[in-house]
Amino acid sequence: QVQLVESGGGLVQAGGSLRLSCVASGRTFSVYAIGWFRQAPGREREFVAAKSRSSLTTDYADSVKGRFTISRDNARNTVYLQMNSLKPDDTAVYSCAARTRTIATPRSPREYDYWGQGTQVTVSS
Repeated sequence: QVQLVESGGGLVQAGGSLRLSCVASGRTFSVYAIGWFRQAPGREREFVAAKSRSSLTTDYADSVKGRFTISRDNARNTVYLQMNSLKPDDTAVYSCAARTRTIATPRSPREYDYWGQGTQVTVSS
């Protein structure tokens, strides 16, 4: 079992920044990759970014490329999502997810095994 806890969400004006954190506990040695996803009201969950445990592989959705940065501190079992130049369209519940089945950084939520509870990000115009 792997437990994930997100934090760092909040209300910010367009153009502002937030940094989300995802702290993992439990069988963290079994985690091959961490992904960030978001879901806005009435919309499907969408991929935001992912990073492998070794940090050799990093992937971003086109909508956030150049604005968001995913990083990880393995010593702290923490993955961060630095979000800059935020837009109202970025408003959503952001969740992190852990993949333990195989080495990969997929974009489909179905490919991840454990999920955090999510943190709300609201960007005002």
